[in-house]
Amino acid sequence: MLIDNDWLKDLARYPQARPFLKEQSIWAVWVYRFGRRVDIKPVGLPRKLCTIIYWLLFRVVETVTGVSLPKSAIIGGGLRVWHFGGIFINPDAIIGKNCTLRQGVTIGNRKENGPVPVIGDDVDIGAYAQILGGIRVGNQCKIGAMSVVLCDVPDGATAVGNPARIVSKSVN
Repeated sequence: MLIDNDWLKDLARYPQARPFLKEQSIWAVWVYRFGRRVDIKPVGLPRKLCTIIYWLLFRVVETVTGVSLPKSAIIGGGLRVWHFGGIFINPDAIIGKNCTLRQGVTIGNRKENGPVPVIGDDVDIGAYAQILGGIRVGNQCKIGAMSVVLCDVPDGATAVGNPARIVSKSVN
C-alpha cells in the first residue's frame, strides 16, 4: 500500500529519530491511517484480508496504548497524540488537520447515537478534556485541560472549565 500524505504529515509532528520506539501513540495513528487505506481498496479478497488485519491491529493497539482512533472517523493529516492513554474518538467524529490530543481526551456524543463534534484545523486539546455533542470547535482553538466542552467554540478561542467557557479570542 502506498504511504499517504496524511500519514507523512502525522509523522512530521513526531520526533524524527525512531518515533515508533519513542512514542507509543504513533502506533494508533499508523493503524488508523492503515484502516483508512484499507477502506479505499477495491472490494475483494485482498481488502477482506486487510480488514481482518486492521481489526486485529486496532484491538491490540487500543488495548496496549489506550488510544481508540476508529477508521470511520475523519481525521486530517498532522495528527499528534501526546501522552497516550485514555483517548477515545467517536467513529463519526471529524477532526481537522494539525490537531493535538493529550491523554484522557474524549471526542464523542452526549447520548447514544447522538450527534458528535466537528473539530477544526490546528486545534490543541488539553489533557482529560471532553468535547461532547453536535458542536463545532473552530480553527486554531485551544481547549484547556479537564474542560468539558458542550457548546460551539469560535475560531481562535481558548475554552476552559467545566462546563467550558471562552476565556480569550485571538484577534485576526
